[in-house]
Amino acid sequence: MREQLELFSHVAAAYADASGTLTNTALYRDVAQRAGLSDSDLQARVPIGSAGAPRSPVARKIRWMQQSLKQLKMIERVEGERGIWRLTERAGKDLDRAAEGVKLIAFHTELGMAIWSRHQNVFPLLDEPIHLCISSPPYPLRQARAYGNPDEVQYVDFICEALDPVVRNLAPGGSVVLNISNDIFTHKSPARSLYIERLTLALHDRLGLDLMDRIPWVNYSKPPGPTYWACVNRVQLTTAYEPVLWFTNDPLKVRSDNRRVLEAHTERHHKLMHAGGAGRTAEYGDGAYQIRPNSFGRITAGKIPRNVFERGHACRDTAAYRQHAKELGLPPHGAMQPTSLPDFFIRLLTEPGDLVADLFGGTTKTGLAAERLGRRWIVTEWILQYLRGAAEMYRDRPGFQMHAALDAVGGHHG
Repeated sequence: MREQLELFSHVAAAYADASGTLTNTALYRDVAQRAGLSDSDLQARVPIGSAGAPRSPVARKIRWMQQSLKQLKMIERVEGERGIWRLTERAGKDLDRAAEGVKLIAFHTELGMAIWSRHQNVFPLLDEPIHLCISSPPYPLRQARAYGNPDEVQYVDFICEALDPVVRNLAPGGSVVLNISNDIFTHKSPARSLYIERLTLALHDRLGLDLMDRIPWVNYSKPPGPTYWACVNRVQLTTAYEPVLWFTNDPLKVRSDNRRVLEAHTERHHKLMHAGGAGRTAEYGDGAYQIRPNSFGRITAGKIPRNVFERGHACRDTAAYRQHAKELGLPPHGAMQPTSLPDFFIRLLTEPGDLVADLFGGTTKTGLAAERLGRRWIVTEWILQYLRGAAEMYRDRPGFQMHAALDAVGGHHG
């Protein structure tokens, strides 16, 4: 799959870099050079088609990619000229949502890649095990945001269909982690929607995933919603959390290890450990929980985190991304989670070198966290402007390279 994506990128870059027009002959030479192919590779002929006519398989593949660009209205034939094409004005000024079928490596590092594409065009083609899929899918809102949302009726099918190729490629004991919304209500009612329960059951019944935990992401800086039912009619309490659902395909082989996410002991607990333990005897819950004189006396590296994730939504990476987007004249993403959320679950559920995936990449916080933790990563996002702003966050990473076509999106960054 990567070979196909790279070839598509080479063809698109050839047109993006061309001044004016580009003949097919020049296109073949340019793409071959970008792909590291020799003249003999380009000139090689093999029998193709029912007639068995000798043709160049390399040129044939390039023409297929050329036609894909044509269908996306990114290139157009020069009127009155045979075999001469050029980048359309629309491709330079109006790139936004990836059309059906497009797969373009927007940027990559030594560890991973961000692909401008709809997820269904990429993940069915992936041919290596995924160890963790962590994503924040669009929420089922009645009033869709700029990046698009399925409604509540469609939501369960939407998520199951999106995850199906990922689950089929999930390594034994691999995990799927979804950050979804709790603030979905039945129409004209203060009662919360049961879509989370329907989704949980569907992921188990349809895709064979087992629920490992429901972890609330507690965020006290959330706006005081639901506005109508909490602030106007005074029926509901204001919301301070979003659910994070953790699933695995095999609970007995799950790859999690809570020693990778230990938290620092309090000063009081350090004193207790170094004093040799509790120094008393007590029983609670009819003997179910007992404290002995040496309890808590063993020196440990840290404490096991509780299954509650307490973080605000703001973080340095979000601030940096917003600044890059502003400088490039790009619209910022409307819903950004802190990098600490994917960072935590990547550390808990994977080891260095594992593959982490995100179908709804947004500003690629999943990729950024995986990159910093030494995990391989692949992210898809269908809105080009979000990827362009996110690319600036990776400039200091080993092997960083951004597609030439992205330089025309929003403007240039020094």
